[in-house]
Amino acid sequence: MSIARSRKEGRKYINTIPTDAAGLNKMPSILKEYINNKAENTPKIQLGPFTTDTSVYLDPPVSGLRVTWVGHSSLLIEIDGIRILTDPVWSQRVSFTQAIGPKRFFQPPIALQDLPKIDVIISSHDHYDHLDKDTIKFFAKTETPFICSMGVAGYLETWGVPKLNIHEVDWGDSVMMGNCTITAAPARHFSGRGMFNRDETLWSSFVIKGPVHNIYFGADSGYSPDFAAIGETFGPFDLTMLEIGAYGQYWADIHMGPDNASNAHLDLKGNIMMPIHWGTFNLAPHAWYEPAERLVKFGKDKNIKLFLPEPGKPTEVSGPLNTEWWKRYMS
Repeated sequence: MSIARSRKEGRKYINTIPTDAAGLNKMPSILKEYINNKAENTPKIQLGPFTTDTSVYLDPPVSGLRVTWVGHSSLLIEIDGIRILTDPVWSQRVSFTQAIGPKRFFQPPIALQDLPKIDVIISSHDHYDHLDKDTIKFFAKTETPFICSMGVAGYLETWGVPKLNIHEVDWGDSVMMGNCTITAAPARHFSGRGMFNRDETLWSSFVIKGPVHNIYFGADSGYSPDFAAIGETFGPFDLTMLEIGAYGQYWADIHMGPDNASNAHLDLKGNIMMPIHWGTFNLAPHAWYEPAERLVKFGKDKNIKLFLPEPGKPTEVSGPLNTEWWKRYMS
């Protein structure tokens, strides 16, 4: 089995299976779901503050694999001698303006200037909660290389990243960083930062394979047969990082939620699963803690090893870990 290459219809990228991106055909029902929603979407108890002990980065991970969850889909991954930062978002709001829009539940546990040297940044797609202009502008000054999905390079260059530092990839393309091969793979999602540029840039997941470890960064995706194809082609994986938040009754095509994310982990032939894309912004009509609570249940039912470190804490991936840190903030 092999993975698909991206396809276009005119100027727009399309998914490997039919997809109602963002529920656009169900918008009245989605609005009704929001209006009738009574869940605790935003924590009533302030989360954190979380802090990162940066002295940890002076020594390489004993296991060769260590992850710091900064929040949402921003991860500092140390794997087989290199450091990768995924979808870095340090701004207060994920929106076209910092005046309005979803605001973070907790401050980033580590300041941008306090990060250790980053070897490469992965930008999966162009949505505001994954591609943050102000954060990119910071890294543009550092000469850090980027790997991004097709079309996203235009944003990076506009914000100051030198073209020579950008590796723009289609599904199936690979880039070597140190001893690690980073390969773009399909995801089931959509793109666009405004009303009139829907799906004109690509969205991707990423396989990160080193001499010792093999891991998967899922970014954003609805459930699809692509996961089984990726598992057959690149698996098994020591660690899968899969989105479990921002789901709703009408969003199944483009966000998985805990149930389908745990199924995707099994399709990928994953050993340990780390949930991402939850607990940081109010993006959907569910309680802020619900994705983690449900995933813990599904993990037990499906015999899945879970890895849920506290935000900001550099943590070795040497076995399952469930801190259930969020319970301290449930009202």
